[in-house]
Amino acid sequence: MANPGGQLPAWADIVMLPLINVAMAFIVSGIIIAAIGQNPFEAVRIMILGAFSYDGALGYTLYYTTNFVFTGLAVAVAFHAGLFNIGGEGQAYIGGLGVGLAALALDGSLPFILLLPVTIAAAALFGAGWAFIPGYLQAKRGSHIVITTIMFNFIAAALMVYLMTQVLIRPGQMSPESRVLAEHAWLPFMHEALGWFGIAAARSPLNLSLLWALACCVLVWLLIWHTRLGHEIRTVGSNQTAAVYAGIRPDRTIIVAMCISGGLAGFVGVNEILGVQHRLLLDFSAGYGFTGIAVALMGRNHPVGIVLASLLFGALYQGGAELAFENAAFTPDLIVVIQGLVVLFSGALGFMFRPYLERLFARPVPPALAEA
Repeated sequence: MANPGGQLPAWADIVMLPLINVAMAFIVSGIIIAAIGQNPFEAVRIMILGAFSYDGALGYTLYYTTNFVFTGLAVAVAFHAGLFNIGGEGQAYIGGLGVGLAALALDGSLPFILLLPVTIAAAALFGAGWAFIPGYLQAKRGSHIVITTIMFNFIAAALMVYLMTQVLIRPGQMSPESRVLAEHAWLPFMHEALGWFGIAAARSPLNLSLLWALACCVLVWLLIWHTRLGHEIRTVGSNQTAAVYAGIRPDRTIIVAMCISGGLAGFVGVNEILGVQHRLLLDFSAGYGFTGIAVALMGRNHPVGIVLASLLFGALYQGGAELAFENAAFTPDLIVVIQGLVVLFSGALGFMFRPYLERLFARPVPPALAEA
């Protein structure tokens, strides 16, 4: 069968192109590492061991992966509606605020079995509420979603500084953080959960929110490709004029998609507040929302791809930390450069090599078909 126009096969677009982008990021990183007099192959070895081999390393990698899954899914849902949600950072921040407020208010009166769904719902509602306003402004007033979501990141940061220094700070302390949650409100760590079944595992921040992240992947897959709402979201993202002709209201769909996106980003608070920090504090979102953009682009906005891309970025975070610890020549700033190159080639330059792949896979059109 001919491949007219050099259209890229689906498997090459989903698998081969992202791998080429990652490889180019590592090649450029290797050149930078060699330029400072270090062995790039030794650096890769340390990063791989630091991400997967040492005691607790895999747990740390999967802990970071969990946050990236949430923010990657958030970006993907909005992207299917034709929206570029840059506000995952602020939505994750406010979602964590919802988790903290619910837990602080109810940890003295509700058992864990009831408190957990309440806090998960609070994360979704606060994250969705923070995304609703940019979604409404885009749908009803034409305000560009990129601008409004970026600005709402700054507003979320300012709001959290005020709340943590003036309202929610624990009395008698200088650090801007709340009191510690009651221990029964903590989400069990994964090594503790595995211990219930007699499985020994190294201690790490990884907790049961990983299971919720994987469940969200399944739910998003069902939503986008197996529900009427998902069909409406994809139709609006592809062609709003056709959506109107089909009886779909683009404004309503845009707002709903943004609320779902914000709710997914808000689940970062479940991992961070309930699972690791066990208190409300500043800067727990740690840039996960911005990295989620690259995760979604690398994963082609599909849950399976997002899980794989999240695992890669989780390994980069953990492996980079181990590399900086093992070799003083690799400063934290250099690790950020390596991570940034992966983001650059996976995000901004994600389609740079696509024309070359299209020519590679292009096959001549049969003469009879060309004449027709």
